[in-house]
Amino acid sequence: MSLTPCSCSVHTHNTLCDGRGTPEEMAAAAYAAGVKYFGVSCHSHTPIPMDEGAVLPADMTAYRETVLRLRAEYAGRMEVLLGLEWDSQSDIRPEGFDYWIGSVHYQRGHNGKYYAADWGEEHFSACRNELFGGDALAVAEGYFAEAARVAAMKPTILGHIDLIVKLNAGNRFFDEDTPRYKRAALDALHAADPRATLLEINTGGMARGYRTAPYPALFLLKEWRAMGGRIILTADAHSADAVVYGYGQAMELARAAGFDRSVLLTMDGPVEVPL
Repeated sequence: MSLTPCSCSVHTHNTLCDGRGTPEEMAAAAYAAGVKYFGVSCHSHTPIPMDEGAVLPADMTAYRETVLRLRAEYAGRMEVLLGLEWDSQSDIRPEGFDYWIGSVHYQRGHNGKYYAADWGEEHFSACRNELFGGDALAVAEGYFAEAARVAAMKPTILGHIDLIVKLNAGNRFFDEDTPRYKRAALDALHAADPRATLLEINTGGMARGYRTAPYPALFLLKEWRAMGGRIILTADAHSADAVVYGYGQAMELARAAGFDRSVLLTMDGPVEVPL
């Protein structure tokens, strides 16, 4: 069997969280696209009121049963892995899964409020003004401090490490080229263990029209390569038409950073394939 980076799609969401395709539709789309290793990675439960309906319940019994049913259905044709995208504000532990993606979507302020990193100008502005005295770069620093905390937990995959730039096209809120920004981003990356964690090249922002390039930035990928880290291509797919969206562009970015291989997640562990 000939394997390529497009043989694997393990960052996916469905109607059990905030995705638009059912678990069955997402699996069928992956199989039709030639995926051999398909992972279901719904968002973990959080105590955040605005997350209600967009994340899994704290009791994930039904979720596990659904994924294992898909695994049995596709046995011998496509491996179905039981995953979880664990949020830094989650109130459950990422245990008992084939893999887990460690991600940051929120900062929690001293006032007890949660501020989303990627929900629009209103959320960003509120975080900047209410938590950081109007300092937009401090919002990014706070986000990366959370990302460092997650990275230190050694997730299987470190999810969209620089999600804070999702809405920052044209440096709308802050300058991504400043030493201050890059230092915060690199500090978060350095908290990850390249022997234990894969860094994803994530095309989800592109698929949903927010970005023209994958996460993360080239300077972070180059540093990860210098650290001896490995990468995995992911689509962060929320719909059936996006299970391998933008993988060609993700491969170009990986090559620009000096990588010549990426990793597939399988039931038997990671497998490297050429880009």
